[in-house]
Amino acid sequence: MSHELGRLEDLPQDYRDDLIKLNLVPLWPSLRAVLPPKVPTRKTRPTFWSYQSLRPLLLRAGELTPMEKAERRVLVLANPGHGLEKMQASAAMYLGMQLLLPGEWAPSHRHTPNAVRMIVEGEGAYTTVDGEKCPMHRGDLILTPTGLWHEHGHDGTEPVVWLDVLDLPLVYYTETSYAIEGQRQPVKPGHGEQAYRSGGVMPTPVFERSNKAYPMLRYPWVDARAALVALAADRPEQEAVQVSYVNPETGQDAQNILGFYALMLRPGQTLRLPARSPAMVFHQIEGRAEARIEDSTFTLNEADTCCAPGYTAVTLRNLSSEQPAFLFIADETPLHQKLGVFENRG
Repeated sequence: MSHELGRLEDLPQDYRDDLIKLNLVPLWPSLRAVLPPKVPTRKTRPTFWSYQSLRPLLLRAGELTPMEKAERRVLVLANPGHGLEKMQASAAMYLGMQLLLPGEWAPSHRHTPNAVRMIVEGEGAYTTVDGEKCPMHRGDLILTPTGLWHEHGHDGTEPVVWLDVLDLPLVYYTETSYAIEGQRQPVKPGHGEQAYRSGGVMPTPVFERSNKAYPMLRYPWVDARAALVALAADRPEQEAVQVSYVNPETGQDAQNILGFYALMLRPGQTLRLPARSPAMVFHQIEGRAEARIEDSTFTLNEADTCCAPGYTAVTLRNLSSEQPAFLFIADETPLHQKLGVFENRG
C-alpha cells in the first residue's frame, strides 16, 4: 500500500521547536528516503579514473611533497556521488594511487582498516607486513590486514605505483578508525607465500594447520594469471573465467570486509555480470576492455580503474580479438554477506 506521508513543514513550528530542544526527529517525513521502495538509495556513481591522466599528477606529488611530509604519498580516487571530501569510491571502499620513489621508505604503522595493494607499475619496491618482506611486481596483490605492522621500501631505480583498496569508509563510519606509528620492522626469513603456491595442498607440520588469521599476505600475479589461463583451457564452456583471492587455510575471503578477484576475458568476449547488492571496482591489469555501467561506458586501458554502484548489472567487453584481457575486481560481498543483505538479482 503506497500513500503520501506527512511533511515536516506540515507540523506547527512550535511543535518542531520543542522536538529540536529534546534532540527528537519525526521519522515519517524522511521514511521514504531511508527505506525507499525496491532499490536502495545509492550515492555511488559509475566513475572512471584514467591512469595516463593521473600519473603525471602523482609523479608531481613526488616532487612537491617529500615522504617525511606525507607519510603515505597518495592521490585518492574519490567518487563524486559521495562528495570528493569524503574520499571514498563507494559506501565501504576507499581507493588511492600511492607513489614510492627510489630510496624512499614509508614508515611503519598499523591501523584498524584493512588494506590491500594491487601493484601498478615499477620494480624494486617491497612491503614488509608483520615481518614478511613482500616484493612488488605488476599485478601482485599484497594484504596489509587490520592491526598488522607494515611499511614500504624501495631499492630500485624507477618510481613504483600501486592501487590501495581499503575498507576505510566503513571503519571510519563505525568510529573505529585509527593508526599507531612504529619502528622499522626486522624481516623474518622464510615465511612468504611459497608454502601456499600449489593449489589444493598446504603445509601441515606434525599434521596441524596454521591458526594465523592471514597466513598468506602476497598473491603473485604470475600465479593468479596462470590459474586463469589454465581455467579457461580446462573449461572452454565456462562463461566467466574468474578466481577469488582466499585464505588458503580456510577457503574464506582473503579479508573480512572486502572481496578480491581476478577475471579473464577471452579474446573478443563480452561478459554480463549480474546486478548484485555490492558495489564493485574494476582495475585493468593487462589488455583493454570496455565497461558498460548504467548509462556510462568506459574504455579501460592498462592501469585504468572504474567503479560501479550496487544493484547494477555491468557488461565487460574485451576490445582485443586476439589477446585475453585481465582485470582485478574488488567488491563489498563479504560485508553484505555478514550483514545478511547480500542479493543477486541476476
